[in-house]
Amino acid sequence: MNKNLSERDIITKFIIPSLEKSGWDKHFQIREEVGFTKGRVLVKGKTVKRADQKRADIILYYDNDQKHPVAVIEAKDGRHNLGDGMSQALEYAGILDIPVAIASNGTGFSVQYRNGCGRDSGNGIPVAIEDIGLDEFPPPFELWECYKCYNKLLSQEEENASLFPYYIDSEGRKPRYYQRIAINRAVDAVAKGQDRILLVMATGTGKTYVAFQIIYRLWKSGKKKRILYLADRNNLILQTKKGDFKHFKDKLHIIKHKEIDKSYEIYLALYQGLTNYDSEDAYRQFSANFFDLIIVDECHRGSVDEDKAWHRILSYFSSATQIGMTATPKETETLSNIEYFGDPIYTYSLKQGIDDGFLAPYKVLKVGINVDLEGYVPEKGKRDDNGELIEERLYNTKDFDRNLVIDERTKVVAHKIVEFLANSNPYDKTIVFCIDIEHAERMRRAILERASKEMPDVLSQTDKYVVRITGDDPAAKGYLEDFINPEERFPCIATTSKLLTTGTDAQTCKVIALDCNIGSMTEFKQIIGRGTRINEEYEKYYFTIIDFRNVTNKFFEKDFDGTPVRIKEVKDSDRISEDIIDDNAGNDAGGLSTDSAIGDEGYFDENSENGCECDDDRLIREANGLYNIKRDKREKVYISGVDVSVLSERRQFIDEDGSLVICSLKEWTRLKVSSHFRSLDDFLLMWNSADRKKAVIDELEAQGLVLEELRSEVKSDLDVFDLVCYIAWDAPALTRRERAEKVKKRNYWAKYGEKARVVLERLLDKYAENGIEDIENMKVLTVDPLSTLGTVSEIVSVFGNKSDYLKAIRELEDEIYSAANIA
Repeated sequence: MNKNLSERDIITKFIIPSLEKSGWDKHFQIREEVGFTKGRVLVKGKTVKRADQKRADIILYYDNDQKHPVAVIEAKDGRHNLGDGMSQALEYAGILDIPVAIASNGTGFSVQYRNGCGRDSGNGIPVAIEDIGLDEFPPPFELWECYKCYNKLLSQEEENASLFPYYIDSEGRKPRYYQRIAINRAVDAVAKGQDRILLVMATGTGKTYVAFQIIYRLWKSGKKKRILYLADRNNLILQTKKGDFKHFKDKLHIIKHKEIDKSYEIYLALYQGLTNYDSEDAYRQFSANFFDLIIVDECHRGSVDEDKAWHRILSYFSSATQIGMTATPKETETLSNIEYFGDPIYTYSLKQGIDDGFLAPYKVLKVGINVDLEGYVPEKGKRDDNGELIEERLYNTKDFDRNLVIDERTKVVAHKIVEFLANSNPYDKTIVFCIDIEHAERMRRAILERASKEMPDVLSQTDKYVVRITGDDPAAKGYLEDFINPEERFPCIATTSKLLTTGTDAQTCKVIALDCNIGSMTEFKQIIGRGTRINEEYEKYYFTIIDFRNVTNKFFEKDFDGTPVRIKEVKDSDRISEDIIDDNAGNDAGGLSTDSAIGDEGYFDENSENGCECDDDRLIREANGLYNIKRDKREKVYISGVDVSVLSERRQFIDEDGSLVICSLKEWTRLKVSSHFRSLDDFLLMWNSADRKKAVIDELEAQGLVLEELRSEVKSDLDVFDLVCYIAWDAPALTRRERAEKVKKRNYWAKYGEKARVVLERLLDKYAENGIEDIENMKVLTVDPLSTLGTVSEIVSVFGNKSDYLKAIRELEDEIYSAANIA
């Protein structure tokens, strides 16, 4: 074979003909150049680009709708050995859940069968790996047998259910690779008779779409006939009905208060819509075996707590297959999703979603406030705003805004949030998580007051720039709909407590501010999930977390993004009381939150401003009044006149190994520069010898430096050169304007003609205004004030030719960065 053949030649001339000869359909079963990831979003300052997609050379599918990939083939050019692509083929097979990995250089195929599911070698023992000729490639039915072995599909009934096609809408939408895996595994598990199933998928990865496809395939194949989709939030039900489930049309019914219609096949319901407080529970109007499939959305929110009414619904319909779906399975010493549903049949984590480019990465800004870092002890005789003496003790972040409200602290937090938005984009959708409803209202007022001073032009456009979205506010529903609608500019900032922690599809949320204590990893993941969606149309590629209470330390805990592990050890019969009383524990167990109820009945009402979010009345009664007693002991104390200031600001960065590093922007810059340049002299040598300073700047940014953010934090009128020298080696810094004035005083350009001097003077002004990158770009000649001197060619001709012009630019740069100006 010709060793000079390219990879494309190998595929076209040898691999594809071999596949077709073995019976593979070129139009439906063979797909080339399959990009299965989006490409991770890479953020450098305010610049965003994507990394390369993961792309398989060839994927073979058994069925025409490309639902079941059975083999992945990696091709190499003629200079490679037969099996040189096997490592990559195995990597992709593992990611894509494909049973057969194949490599080829055009002389034949190296085939490796995963999990012992190879072809029969003739003696009843499947082969694990084999090299075969071009005319020996396995036909579709043989690789389908490998797939069935790999997925343990034993009966014809199981196989038929697995093969039932997806729903393909008019736009031709098909599941992403991880959605396909989740759907296939769930359908196969149901086909095999598994009655409790758990899927763990990060927020923003399309759990509702996955649920729709699972239901569709099982329903249309006749495997399941009456199906219930359970959720615990009005907006989740509405989003589901209007979104992916709209394709069920008149077969779909929402169970509303006291409206039980048994003539439908697919039902949507709130947990609360199936329970009544003053009469028989509504779900008992259905026979216990009425539903044969139940999908439990956000199943971490109480469905496994045996003391909750929610759990009793699932127990009543215990004969139904039950599939739990969540981004954050509940695993504590007393509660366990895994104990109830079993180990997850598939997990797609936040980290995987970010790496694949389907989820937005995040930056972290940690703001350290003096009273938070040092604690606050009131001076002797200090009185609150009502004139009462304040208890003399050490107060910390567990007390602030829960027991003790410091007016100045609220204003400092509001100031930092407004300052951040003013320096980035005042219209960025922002969620501010607070301790409770009262704190959310104070924060709203403080942000509004600060914004009226910092950005009055923005506030003049609307009275809804910053709103409170909490369960007690009748206007919350309208605010929420506008906030999550990408087409609506206002409101921009939403202050809240618990209402937006889960189930809210805020596609364009770019900032999450944390001024609350979060003890629960589950709740933390849910809150972070509010920012993980990407919306390219509205330029939402990443989000920023502003952390005022060190909550983001949870990123470093070992269970933040790992595979969920069951840790339940004992049963605590008093758990429900603890859930309700302990505000620090978070509301992830389905317990009462002070911001959880938008009503007081417990039924679904899509037209109501007061749709119920949590069966609060029942929970309070079950807690025997302990919650109200506890609340009375926690009356807040309000004080003012306290010295509150920001002591530190630290950012989170990703190092070369992908590890999280938290330090100040200056510390990060010093670390990166010193690792690349041994001394200031080394840096000066590279800078002065570079034909284009932009090349050095690009290299610095490639090292992870965020120069635009650094300049805005340190001094906005410093050149990149002075910025780096000042931060890394404490060298004296000159502003761009100061450097330009020094050049003008030396009048070095006397040797040039009058027209050339005018050009150089205006280029120097451009440097003083924007930096060295401007004058190195020929496009600068097309904008004012240089464009008034003539066309680009006319300006260049003043110096002779383009080469002479570029030489003059280098001389100008030498003058700007002359040795006398560096010291």
